[in-house]
Amino acid sequence: MMFRGLLILAYFCFSCIFVSAASINPIGISGKRFVDTVTGEPFFIKGVDYQPGGSSEVNSAQDPLSDPDTCARDIILFQELGINTVRIYSVNPELNHDECMTMLGMAGIYLILDVNSPLENQHLNRYEPWTTYNQDYLEHVFQVVEQFSGYNNTLGFFAGNEVINDKRSAQYSPPYVKQLIGDMKTYINQHCDRDIPVGYSAADDLKYRVPLSKYLECTDKDGKITNVDFYGVNSYQWCGKQTLESSGYDKLIEAYSDYSKPVFFSEFGCNRVLPRTFDEVKALFSKDMYDVFSGGLVYEFTQEPNNYGLVDIKEDGSATILEDFNQLKNHYKGLALPTKKDFMSAMSKNEQIEQASMSNLPLCSTKYENINIITKVAKDLAKPLIKKGISIEKGHFVDLDPENLKSKYKFYDNAGGELPSLNSMRIVNNFDSSKGSKDKSRKPKKNETNKISIVDSVWLCFAIVYIVYQFV
Repeated sequence: MMFRGLLILAYFCFSCIFVSAASINPIGISGKRFVDTVTGEPFFIKGVDYQPGGSSEVNSAQDPLSDPDTCARDIILFQELGINTVRIYSVNPELNHDECMTMLGMAGIYLILDVNSPLENQHLNRYEPWTTYNQDYLEHVFQVVEQFSGYNNTLGFFAGNEVINDKRSAQYSPPYVKQLIGDMKTYINQHCDRDIPVGYSAADDLKYRVPLSKYLECTDKDGKITNVDFYGVNSYQWCGKQTLESSGYDKLIEAYSDYSKPVFFSEFGCNRVLPRTFDEVKALFSKDMYDVFSGGLVYEFTQEPNNYGLVDIKEDGSATILEDFNQLKNHYKGLALPTKKDFMSAMSKNEQIEQASMSNLPLCSTKYENINIITKVAKDLAKPLIKKGISIEKGHFVDLDPENLKSKYKFYDNAGGELPSLNSMRIVNNFDSSKGSKDKSRKPKKNETNKISIVDSVWLCFAIVYIVYQFV
């Protein structure tokens, strides 16, 4: 009887460990790689850019993650496409995003989120950044960070998208973007339970893309943390039937081969040749590229006036799958992502760069080609907000019924035929919603937080069973 009781105790103890481990693992950074922080496996981004209706659809009443019915419909299609990441360009932090983020997490999908929006006081003016870099703007940025730091599937934040995209913006904006990155990283360090990466998404312009990446990578002599954790490249140079050489991808590999941070395509998918065949996907995840690039995000999920869509959303909410969707699905579904074994093999070929990326970062130069870095920025503007913290409800996972995972909208193929088999999400991860936090106050610093790893928990279980055994 005593032995049976110990077995039951051990069963419940270990069950608790592995139930908690079943939720989606946070993604972190090791050197120039994204990694699963629990398994240590490299993480390669295989995703899409997602902003239904465009940025103008973000307002006081709605954004891409505020309507659970819309999320259920689109996440079903995300899974059909075979993605693991979405990028969203704008959200309203005053809205509730718990259901949609829970759905994404249950589907095994991560989010990379831009902190800006087109609304007033929610973005940098690229030509006159000093007019918009203010406390109202920083409060919005920190609200987004605070709210989405509560979700394990928040992979990272973009501090900006194509802010520097021409000669004039290159003269004024770079120091402001770098300062904002530092503000965000400092806020995360002091108020969030984990280090959520912060990066930048660069315009498809070779004159600014590479020098800006070097500037955002470097560390100031005064030791202030203002460097990116990752760098996104918006690239539309592979059009139709091309090769690494004819597309210029070989030049991209060369440009970023010594970069100390993860680099990926934050937008890709040229539409000069339709339907898009997405042959660049095979190249992007090949041995030629995965030593330098960590995957990419196809632009974009919904059909908008610019004609880059994979799915056409009708006025009644139904979704029509376009031929571009099928072409991308054929590549994504059959894609074997590089493993830790591949990663270690590739790393051994580039060991000096890899080791450098995990130690000292390059110091900032006094100047960079085509960009101006001497503009003075009010460096202490964010200090009061960082010290006080932001009062906004932190996001958390919630319990969902099976009905929440079904689409209330219909799906159609490109010929107009209904697709009844696409009716519900597939659950990849289960969550214990009681672990979500509703506390609006500042979280304790990392060294004040008791974090128990799975290995520690296993030993704890052994200890509990042993102690009970001694007393029975």
